[in-house]
Amino acid sequence: MSRSPMAAPRSFTWTRRVFLTLLTGFVLLPVYVMVSSSLKPLEDVSSRFHWLPSNLTVRPYIDIWSTVPLAKYFVNSLIVAGAATVCSVVIAVFAAYAVSRYQFRGKRVFSVTVLSTQMFPGILFLLPLFLIYVNIGNATGIALFGSRGGLILTYLTFSLPFSIWMLIGYFDSVPRDLDEAALVDGCGPLRALFKVVVPAAVPGIVAVAVYAFMTAWGEVLFASVMTNDATRTLAVGLQGYSTQNDVYWNQIMAASLVVSVPVVAGFLLLQRYLVAGLTAGAVK
Repeated sequence: MSRSPMAAPRSFTWTRRVFLTLLTGFVLLPVYVMVSSSLKPLEDVSSRFHWLPSNLTVRPYIDIWSTVPLAKYFVNSLIVAGAATVCSVVIAVFAAYAVSRYQFRGKRVFSVTVLSTQMFPGILFLLPLFLIYVNIGNATGIALFGSRGGLILTYLTFSLPFSIWMLIGYFDSVPRDLDEAALVDGCGPLRALFKVVVPAAVPGIVAVAVYAFMTAWGEVLFASVMTNDATRTLAVGLQGYSTQNDVYWNQIMAASLVVSVPVVAGFLLLQRYLVAGLTAGAVK
């Protein structure tokens, strides 16, 4: 059969297959090492690495809950990441809708400021936030340092600006005729937002929610400084499997796989919304 003039050359097809195969192996290799190590006794993991485990055991998946209070860390991470996600989405929806639909003094300055915050590394905010939380606690008695609420506010400082900037571009891609039609039908601005614009912007809102949740779920720097034994999150709590006498490598691998389940499951369930939300507003 003759090849179509628009068909890719055979050399390109085979090059693509080889490249994708190598890339897939490169991505899946660490996952296989984690899974195989989590199913080995500690003696096998500490000795020379073998690709095929000789002694399979699920004991590490049982011991991870008693070696460290993993369940408590899991609950803390769910509360902090969930609250930070909800706050980011709610605030970003109102802020982005206002910037996208209305003209007001300082609009350009606000947009540039929101975008410019992404230029600074997060570690620059660590010491200022620490001092602010300590001074607020000394002056008012409100314990922000070492609390879940303080950590949620901390995560909002770098997830909220990106969420606002991303939703501004998405709301700009939603036709203004929808708002005007809703206003003509008797809807107020808030009702038009929630009845018309938000349903049309679901992919963008889901993308923002996934970003905010993943950022809070795996953050280590601020969580290691802003939490204590009662409010410690999973990203910091995994360090408890490393003691002065030994490192429980098999339990670390098992715990890492367990704590990855919520993020992976959420990503797979919301993948189609996430892809649509990330590409929205790119072409107008």
